[in-house]
Amino acid sequence: MKGVFFASVTALAISASMAQAADPAVVYDQAGKFDKSFNEGVYNGVKKYTTDSGIQVREFEPKNEAQVEQGLRRLAKRGYSPIVTVGFNMTSAVEKVAKDFPNINFTLIDGVIDLPNVQSVIFKEHEGSFLVGALAAMASKTDTVGFIGGMDIPLIRKFGCGYEQGVKYASSSATVFQNMTGSTGAAFNDPTKGSELAKSQFSKGADVVFAAAGGTGIGVYQAAKDEGKLAIGVDSNQNHIQPGTMLTSMVKRVDQAAYKTYKDAAAGTWKPGMVVLGLAEGGVDWALDDNNASLISADMKAKLKDIRAKIVSGDIKVHDYMSDNTCNY
Repeated sequence: MKGVFFASVTALAISASMAQAADPAVVYDQAGKFDKSFNEGVYNGVKKYTTDSGIQVREFEPKNEAQVEQGLRRLAKRGYSPIVTVGFNMTSAVEKVAKDFPNINFTLIDGVIDLPNVQSVIFKEHEGSFLVGALAAMASKTDTVGFIGGMDIPLIRKFGCGYEQGVKYASSSATVFQNMTGSTGAAFNDPTKGSELAKSQFSKGADVVFAAAGGTGIGVYQAAKDEGKLAIGVDSNQNHIQPGTMLTSMVKRVDQAAYKTYKDAAAGTWKPGMVVLGLAEGGVDWALDDNNASLISADMKAKLKDIRAKIVSGDIKVHDYMSDNTCNY
């Protein structure tokens, strides 16, 4: 009897260690892990996890939409878990594959799926966008600023609406131009179109433009530099891309979301369900470093600190476009 008990305990220990030693993976979206924005933020979290743990994360970069589901299915079949999936546009593929592989865990960033093996990580982008909108209004000499989104979807409208609210909070008389780049995923990787839209807004008087457009933003930042205007980056800290031109970046800590997924899985504490990250949770913020320090006065910093505290406390309520698909505030 004693021998049977010992054997069962040993089997349990082995199965537990196997569960914790499962190979982690990540599937980026089509913009690729070096898009200097959203995907690269996730990649930074992947890289940090590998550095800290010594565990390699299997990476997959689909070239088209069809490859997303194929890649997910292949990773799941081979037992990779957890699999971090990057972007709302993977929601359908993740849902299908997660249903077919109930023993594999998935973390979906920027999308929501209600399944017992899926964790959905979403962000309060409107809160971070409010902060950089207020900063844009403070920095503007023309009282006119712009916003350039990528794909025209509610998530990107959420950035634009938060930004507009922040601008108007700091300067009620300000004008805010808004343009979207396109209606497909390609809108997140079109620097030429980004440059054209930025130049159009600059020609109408805007002197600060916030781009929530992935790789398209690279064209916006270049146009801002060429025209002697200011730009605001998104997702990753992009201040280094055009130092002295980048007023700030609205940082979305997708790196932490990826890192925490792998760390929790290794510790056996990963859980399905929804995780919502805003200013209070350190999920979004504005970026200050050596590349933009000369553009930010002590007064601007103090005002932003106050606004940030008021959003966290609830004294400032930032309307979430996605709550009703309007920007009424």
